[in-house]
Amino acid sequence: MLSSPLGDEDIIGRLRYFLTHALAESTTVHGVFMEVLGMGVLLVGDPAIGKSELALDLISRGHRLVADDAPQFARVAPESLDGTCPPLLRDFLEVRGLGVLNIRAMFGESAVAQSRHLNLVINLRAMTGAELANIDRLAGSLSVRSILGVTVPEVTMPVAPGRNLAILVEAAVRHQILRIRGYDAGVDFVERQARAITDSPSDPGDGNI
Repeated sequence: MLSSPLGDEDIIGRLRYFLTHALAESTTVHGVFMEVLGMGVLLVGDPAIGKSELALDLISRGHRLVADDAPQFARVAPESLDGTCPPLLRDFLEVRGLGVLNIRAMFGESAVAQSRHLNLVINLRAMTGAELANIDRLAGSLSVRSILGVTVPEVTMPVAPGRNLAILVEAAVRHQILRIRGYDAGVDFVERQARAITDSPSDPGDGNI
């Protein structure tokens, strides 16, 4: 027999939250899970591609670390994934050449987050010239990734010397926020071009005077 001083609605609400997370289907994905501009962003890519260095750059710009190396994701709703960090890895970020860093100790409490919903996957890839040429100039490299049956938007980001990946990640997140709100810059650009063609005056030709 269990008892509580809380009201019925409070008890049911808390039990529902606990059971949802305790019984949710979960998986571990290799990558770095960050909070960027309030969005849960998973950085993935081949080993040594620069995920941890990018995460450190984002942290220094005011964003927050959730989990490095092995973030755990649980399907807490039909279309929602909640990402957390295993207790053993919490607050730590491994950067090649520097070793393991305690982000909370270095940057303070505001530099880490306990959990976030996954909103965007950014796949870091070293690309050949031919692969770069095949990227859609209007739509970019937007695709989707399925995790536990939940479809998550994914942006493939080319990695090359001289590219400021932290700024590009921030731009990708802002772009995704606009998409969620119903605005797509590529569609807007195409429609603007179409209106310009439609509204342009017709060619008077070479008529005789």
